[in-house]
Amino acid sequence: MSTYKQIRGLKVRDYTTNPDNPIEGQLWYNKTDQVGKYQIPNLLASWRTSVSMNTARNFPMGAGTTTSALASTGVPNVTNVESWNGSAWTEVQDVSSSRQAGFGSGESNTAAIIAGGENPGGNTGLAEQWNGSSWAEKGDLNTPRRLGCSGGPSTLSIVMGGYTTTNVGNTETFNGTSWSETTDMNTVRRNFVGNVGTTTSTIVAGGKATPTLLANSESWNGSAWTETADLNDAREVPFNTGDNNTAALCSGGETPSYTGNTELWNGTSWSEQNNLNTSRASAGAGGSSASTFAFGGATPSATGASEEWSTTQPVGAWATSTSVNTARSSASSAGESAEAALLFGGNKPSLTADTEIWNGTAWTETNNMLTARNGFAGNGTSTSALGYGQDDPARSGLTESWNGTSWSEKADLSTVRRQAGGLGADNESALTFGGENTTINLITNTEEWNGSAWTETGDLNTGRLGMAGTGITTAGLASAGRQVDPDSLRTETEQWNGSSWSEVNNVNTGRYGVFGSKLNYADAFISGGYTTTVRSETETWNGVSWAETTDMNTARQSGGSAGTQSGGGLAFAGTTGSISVASEEWSATSDTTKTISTD
Repeated sequence: MSTYKQIRGLKVRDYTTNPDNPIEGQLWYNKTDQVGKYQIPNLLASWRTSVSMNTARNFPMGAGTTTSALASTGVPNVTNVESWNGSAWTEVQDVSSSRQAGFGSGESNTAAIIAGGENPGGNTGLAEQWNGSSWAEKGDLNTPRRLGCSGGPSTLSIVMGGYTTTNVGNTETFNGTSWSETTDMNTVRRNFVGNVGTTTSTIVAGGKATPTLLANSESWNGSAWTETADLNDAREVPFNTGDNNTAALCSGGETPSYTGNTELWNGTSWSEQNNLNTSRASAGAGGSSASTFAFGGATPSATGASEEWSTTQPVGAWATSTSVNTARSSASSAGESAEAALLFGGNKPSLTADTEIWNGTAWTETNNMLTARNGFAGNGTSTSALGYGQDDPARSGLTESWNGTSWSEKADLSTVRRQAGGLGADNESALTFGGENTTINLITNTEEWNGSAWTETGDLNTGRLGMAGTGITTAGLASAGRQVDPDSLRTETEQWNGSSWSEVNNVNTGRYGVFGSKLNYADAFISGGYTTTVRSETETWNGVSWAETTDMNTARQSGGSAGTQSGGGLAFAGTTGSISVASEEWSATSDTTKTISTD
């Protein structure tokens, strides 16, 4: 008979210990600890790559939030303005005067103000206000300048610091019509940008006091500046965002190299956070300490790359699973879920044709491939799969089909290749792309399988080998990989639409020997690989961009995989430094147990 404990009028299950597998939202009473507990998703503060601007630019003036932002002007001297609606950038009306390195602030893509900056004639104090459809000139700054910081809404904003012919600490506030000088900062500085706080509560951090890079930060309370705790890393041209002088973010900059370093301010101290995906300086930005949108900047060339910061990204998790029977690397794999996968071929270290099938509980040896081989691609499910290509003992286009019971030989690839990518739903439909041919040249050509023959189709944009393929023949991804002569790790992701490849947002970590989920391109993950060392990083794809998440427990390259990122997946075998039998299971969210507050 179940027992229950009454908590604040609510009856919940009473346990001696925490339940073995609590589900998200579950509530219980732990009578040993004498506390109520509940299960919630484990969340991560991190940056996620977003859609790039139409025009790359350095020192844009930024305003808004992660769902509604405005990017105006920038380097080179441009007048064009772009509006962000949460999913796409759109060109809107230009400002009246080109400039760069000015001040931008505001609450959305329909309410923003820009002021100051540098135009071909030198520093300017010109201010312009945006109402969602047009720009209107407002009163000029009292001190024309560039390379400072700003904050507040479009009708009640603040600018501080910057450069005239020297660094300045001047602070000015805007009342909707004109600017008024107020108390100077304690430390004159330039080369700090952003959109942070309000006219009565803001904070600045970093910058440059010639020739010194600053870690110094100052807090504004509406009437005076106060020195506060320093950043952990001194830098110039970071971008600052945030709500007020107790909640802010300082990201990116030059140290002197370009950095992705991000620090969070809690009103007392700065703490190191997950880095930007694209190291950059002088970006435009808007938002809060919990939700920031960053765009543009220098990488060192001008970029249009955008990223979103969130403190509530779900954290996936890897858990050790049952090992495969035969250690191997450079094999191929197929699989529809964490409960159904196929592993075939590879090195152990000699070539093998061994095939194993996973049922969610155990790996079972089944009928071998007809030809032992390694360095080949595969696709499909545990009951309907295809393997094609070959590295050793000689490169080939050999194709074999799996029907759930046995392998049979099919028509060869048109182009012999090794370490190509592959994707597809079953043994009747597949796509292979890239790899290296018999003359040791990287190739871009793509071939499609219709169940009986391979046909040439649209080429990749970037030839490479050792990439991950995810998806089906009408919608797929080719991600990461390596080029040779000269040796170069690749971050490119290309998307297949059934007839052609197009470049989309890059992965965060360039690598080869990477592997990923199988059948759903819009719900994918990639893991592992090799740079100068074996890697454990995992990245998830949401149909638009890649986001870093929890590393695998065992770093590996050239492993097998199955499943999807949200439905659960599997990573197995490969090289960890030695040939491995290790298997891990992926869950898109990891839960954490919280104690109910007794306040």
